[in-house]
Amino acid sequence: MFTGIDEVEWTSLRHAYGSARDVPGVLRGLASAEPVERAAALDRMYDAVHHEGNVYDSTLACVPFLLALAADERVRERGGLVELLVSIGECAGAEGGAASAGMAVRAEAAVRAGAEVFVRLAGDPDAGVRRAAAAAVVRFPEEPAGVLALLRERLTVERDDRIVIALVESLGHFARRRPVQAAEAVELLAAQSGPPYGPATRLAALGQLAACAPERLPADLVPTVLRLLGERSAHHPCRPGAAGASAAHSLVDRLRRLRPSDEEGTRLLRTLHIALDDRLPDRIALLHGQLTSQVPTDRCNAVLLAAALFREWRGDHRATVALIGEQLRPEAGEDEGRLRDTAVSVLADLFTLAAPAADRLHALVVEHPDQWIRRWRPEAPLLAGPLCALARSRDPRAVPVLAEVLAGPVVPRDLGAVVADLGAPAAPLTPALRRALAAVPLDSPDTATPLLAAVRALGDTEAVPEVLRLLAGARTGSEDRHSGGDRHIGAALEALGAFGADAHEAVPVLRGLLGSEHARAAADALWAVEGDASAVLPVLLREVTHEDPRRRALAARSLELLGPDARPALPELRRAIETGGSAERAAAGCAVCRITGEVEPTVGGALRSAWTEHPAARAAIAACLTALGPAAAPLRDLAATELAAPRRHTARPGGHGSHDIPRDEELLRLCRLVVESA
Repeated sequence: MFTGIDEVEWTSLRHAYGSARDVPGVLRGLASAEPVERAAALDRMYDAVHHEGNVYDSTLACVPFLLALAADERVRERGGLVELLVSIGECAGAEGGAASAGMAVRAEAAVRAGAEVFVRLAGDPDAGVRRAAAAAVVRFPEEPAGVLALLRERLTVERDDRIVIALVESLGHFARRRPVQAAEAVELLAAQSGPPYGPATRLAALGQLAACAPERLPADLVPTVLRLLGERSAHHPCRPGAAGASAAHSLVDRLRRLRPSDEEGTRLLRTLHIALDDRLPDRIALLHGQLTSQVPTDRCNAVLLAAALFREWRGDHRATVALIGEQLRPEAGEDEGRLRDTAVSVLADLFTLAAPAADRLHALVVEHPDQWIRRWRPEAPLLAGPLCALARSRDPRAVPVLAEVLAGPVVPRDLGAVVADLGAPAAPLTPALRRALAAVPLDSPDTATPLLAAVRALGDTEAVPEVLRLLAGARTGSEDRHSGGDRHIGAALEALGAFGADAHEAVPVLRGLLGSEHARAAADALWAVEGDASAVLPVLLREVTHEDPRRRALAARSLELLGPDARPALPELRRAIETGGSAERAAAGCAVCRITGEVEPTVGGALRSAWTEHPAARAAIAACLTALGPAAAPLRDLAATELAAPRRHTARPGGHGSHDIPRDEELLRLCRLVVESA
């Protein structure tokens, strides 16, 4: 297994943390008879040698030894090694700029050179190895006919349902990557999608057909899938915690224990939903069938899949949200608890779209007053999911509960954001928020931040004296680098700016900050309070020429607020439109429009490009067009096209943010205003 390992100059090779001199010991650890040592070695491979999917020269040097380890039956848990090799061979890139593409090509070639190992392992006695090999054989061997013949053979002899599913998934992968040879693979998938095969195999085949040959799907797809789900659940009930029942020796083990209790079902249905893509009626009907299942794990899978649909697609989701709310009914059992937690998490990310589930959320909040707060020592606590979701839905029933929380000894650190999300219904909280601000010691600025955000959101101008008191304390604290006061000056400045002219007593303090590191934020607040362009323009002109493009973009946004009074900044803003990045061009373009009151041809082209290249800037551009009114005509088509698009502008592969849905809903609101201004 390790022939030649001492001949490699490991000290001259690198991994994520520097010299690869420790890698030979890591490789030997993978062959250890001790589970803890093997687990630590696999952790180290993913952490250093294949860090975050990157490959290094040391990664390439490991491939021959990893192949030898995977091929040796004396080594335990070889399936994990095959998975590691597949990940290395399919890496997206490597650290090192221009060299990354070349390193990725070399990694694929190194793994492909040992592809015969995967072919042999497809018939290995170890089921875990066979399962991992099923994914590997379709990715690296060169001869398509041989790969297809191997998959056909393994499907004939394999009796383990989990591995049959992996083989079916590999058939779909083959059909997508080899369109010339796809016909035979599609026929095999079509055969696997019907009797006499089991429900899990048929579900897997339907998911792959949806991706590579949707015309071969049955006309009654939704009833068929729901029937197969019911049969699968009846024949193979999920055992809670079974996936993580063995000891967790490594980070990899612990991550596996966090997987859904029905990981296979989750994967099967996720594959089908992804493949169905914009066939929303089918997807929604399928979700509704799952959400009314008698099996908690099937309903839990549906909640997760519904969340993915909400994040990507616009539309009327009220019926689906109401069904998710029904998952909050009080029931006993571990699976029901997991289901409720999942449903609450999804509803919290929906914000106002969660309104159809508000009754169930309120009932859950009332039922568990001891769970209004989540504590994360040593950090300040957070509001618990049900209360957070109820407030984000803008349901006024959250107000008395938040008032009780506010009267407690510790203010949750997300209270300000949640009050802002609650909006106008939170107005009765203003006296309590003001009293809480008055009670904040000057040496505890962390406590003040959520309260400042809350009074800002509610526009409580009577809180100005307390905001000024805390601002003075934060400025004093900022002189001590370890006090943390400096981090909270911005929150106080934003609050004063939100109060506008009613915060006139803050003018001397704000003018005093124009020469500080908080100059731009102070200028924004001073403009909102006093409206004196001569005081703030020098600060913003200095900021808009800063070497940091992010600070230039922020300054452009501030100049936009000044409107025609910012005309002296036009030359620099037009320069940014020509030379800046997409975010800076968008900010500068909006500023020029607001200053001139029109959409100049050059500026319009820049904003049109930014709309396409930088979707995160769309809301700011739409807000600018809304302010322009009829003068926005040259770009009004952007808003009309956005309103007609079914996919959210925040939808992106590989991840999402908790505020993606409200950001998209806000963009739609602004676009409607732009179109209505015609």
